[in-house]
Amino acid sequence: MAPPRPVLPEPPPRLWRNPDPKRHYEVVIVGSGGHGLATAYYLARNHGIRDVAVLERGWLAGGNMARNTTIIRSNYLFDESAALYNHALNLWEQLPAELEYDFLFSQRGVLNLAHTEQEVRDSRRRVFANQLNGVDAEWVEPAEIAQLCPILNVSSDTRYPVLGATLQRRGGIAKHDHVAWAFARRADELGVDLIQGCEVTGFETDGDRVTGVQTSLGPIGAGKVALAAAGRTTLLTDTLGLRLPLQSHPLQALVSELLEPVHPCVIMSNHVHVYCSQAHKGELVLGAGIDAYNGYGQRGSVHVIERQMAAALELFPIFARAHVIRTWAGTVDVTPDASPIIGATPFENLFLNCGWGTGGFKATPGVGWVYAHTIATGRPHPLNEPYGLDRFATGALIDEHGAAAVAH
Repeated sequence: MAPPRPVLPEPPPRLWRNPDPKRHYEVVIVGSGGHGLATAYYLARNHGIRDVAVLERGWLAGGNMARNTTIIRSNYLFDESAALYNHALNLWEQLPAELEYDFLFSQRGVLNLAHTEQEVRDSRRRVFANQLNGVDAEWVEPAEIAQLCPILNVSSDTRYPVLGATLQRRGGIAKHDHVAWAFARRADELGVDLIQGCEVTGFETDGDRVTGVQTSLGPIGAGKVALAAAGRTTLLTDTLGLRLPLQSHPLQALVSELLEPVHPCVIMSNHVHVYCSQAHKGELVLGAGIDAYNGYGQRGSVHVIERQMAAALELFPIFARAHVIRTWAGTVDVTPDASPIIGATPFENLFLNCGWGTGGFKATPGVGWVYAHTIATGRPHPLNEPYGLDRFATGALIDEHGAAAVAH
């Protein structure tokens, strides 16, 4: 008998205020996704900075936070990546109690499949690196994979046989909109102003010092301005003549109709090029890597959808009769080394949090913590010090493009 479908918690009767913006704040954060909201929360909680505004051009958490596929893991190869994402995972485990909000963090385990001998070698290498960095990681053989995910086709008589997988048991998923609401509610209670329908169009400057932002609701002065605008970051920095090593790409995903609980974990396959989990309501959530072209589109496209479904059926023949209900895309910003930029800029009082590519959601509490530290103190936290803009001049890259061996 299949386990019962979980009952989704009702949101609390009150979430946050809807204030008019003041003319000046100590800190203005541009973007009300998970990163912007977590940063505001930790500025108030950890540093006592409560004169903060989070500006959102649309509705709160309506950008990539509403469009991501909610996978949480920390099994990255490089030391710098593992440290930051594992810090985030440690915070994820504490947040439901701390924020007093059940956002359905489900540590159901994340399996990254290996289909070739080279992938086996690379995956085992990542397991060893993870273990050295204190990240829970293990290598599992096909027989154990079949026990962990009975619906996965692990037969050797397939085009892409499963030769093994890495397993992070602490990984899983969370309900993304509830995560945003949890951070927003707590930030609001601490005095942060969440301003929706307020598009930032440029900056107020005094020489090389940023003194505020220009918005659709008028100018707003700021002691410090912190960008957390994801794929549209360069549209803002270009107004200052600040060119960033970023490219924006659509990232597509899709969901099926509601099904009974059949998929107990998260499966990721870079070789077949698909990842799949089952959301709390019952829909299958599928996606792959970024689209090859640059753009700001937020819609699904037929050729990508077909590739994702074909890849999913290679691994899960049981899904052949499931119906696709909805497709969409988000806009992600990607750096040359597929690692984020977190820190100061050549402009005084302007800070960057961008370039997360496909890995932004899982880092939400971790980057909120270190970004708040950077803004409050003017110095990078040890965990985000390697992620400065200057690494593209010094060559100290964190090349997760070639190392992670996974799409998300």
